[in-house]
Amino acid sequence: MEYRRMENLGISTSLLGFGCMRFPTDADGSINEQEVLAMIDRAYQEGVTYFDTAYPNHDGKSEAVTGKALARYPRDSYYLATKLPVWNVKTIGDAERIFSEQLERLQKDHVDFYLLHALNGERWKYAKELDIPGFCEKLRAAGRIRYLGFSFHDDYEAFEEILTSYRWDFCQIQLNYMDKDTQATVKGVELAGRLGIPVVVMEPVKGGSLANLPSEGVNELFEKARPGASASSWALRYVGSFDNVKVVLSGMSSMEQVEDNLSTFAHFEPLTDEEQAIVGKVSEALRNRVRNGCTGCRYCMPCPAGVDIPRCFGIWNQYHIYENVNEAKWNWTNGIDAANKASSCVKCGRCEQACPQHIAIREDLARLQQELDDITM
Repeated sequence: MEYRRMENLGISTSLLGFGCMRFPTDADGSINEQEVLAMIDRAYQEGVTYFDTAYPNHDGKSEAVTGKALARYPRDSYYLATKLPVWNVKTIGDAERIFSEQLERLQKDHVDFYLLHALNGERWKYAKELDIPGFCEKLRAAGRIRYLGFSFHDDYEAFEEILTSYRWDFCQIQLNYMDKDTQATVKGVELAGRLGIPVVVMEPVKGGSLANLPSEGVNELFEKARPGASASSWALRYVGSFDNVKVVLSGMSSMEQVEDNLSTFAHFEPLTDEEQAIVGKVSEALRNRVRNGCTGCRYCMPCPAGVDIPRCFGIWNQYHIYENVNEAKWNWTNGIDAANKASSCVKCGRCEQACPQHIAIREDLARLQQELDDITM
């Protein structure tokens, strides 16, 4: 197992971290505990020492199952991370109640890595006003947490502001070879490196989208360069090739995924220059699969008929890039209100007059509505 040193903390963690947000579930949606225990056992036996969960994961059940699994091992043999849902904190009393509940769920007397969950610019401003960092420092002084960090979903400017305005022990960002220029971006990894702040990466396989790539013109590039290697292994190696990335979280949901990830990190190999070029070609091939050139600028909005045009195009383009039917079904069913779908279009044409990309919006809305309706039937 590959390990990385967090110099500022004086500790080493496994480069592969077990993300506890996508556990296998039974037909009723409940966590399959027996399978989870076997998966965590296998990862732990092979040297995984970092386990990441969160208060809302699996409708609040992830922390309890994670704690139950880890309770069977010596407490000083692994690192446990969980998160404070800032959006649920109205008073410091709420934070105290949530943290106490977390310790009870986890069956632990302390948490190693504690994060302010899913910070963006507005949530960070709110957290400072309420002095949530001060509350966390009191937890640290009492020995109830060891290290304080944050997970992040916003743009680079917000990331820079948050990272440089507090004495963080670590940070957690979304990064993969398709999202290297969004959210915190590669620039964020470099900034954290200059500041001596270790980076934990989430979504290295983009929620599974980079695990099952279209074969023709895309995955065949990986297969030709490294026969037998999974598409996931390429995505994980891309992220792990950054020196300041100390933990790469993978939300594993089957023993097969555990075994594949263990094989990637058992004798970890950073990408060579040639392999970096191949990843670039795969990224370009995926981007070329978009159905139209919508950039999400929102000049077309607001639509007088209520259509969320950028959201509709985003779901449609993502579906064609990755051919992830399940994700597209969920997004079209749950990720947009019926009133905001393309079917509400009255074909007034106002959007096309405003579109700087000169997209045939009315025509594309009709096409995407038909395609996405077809896959959800």
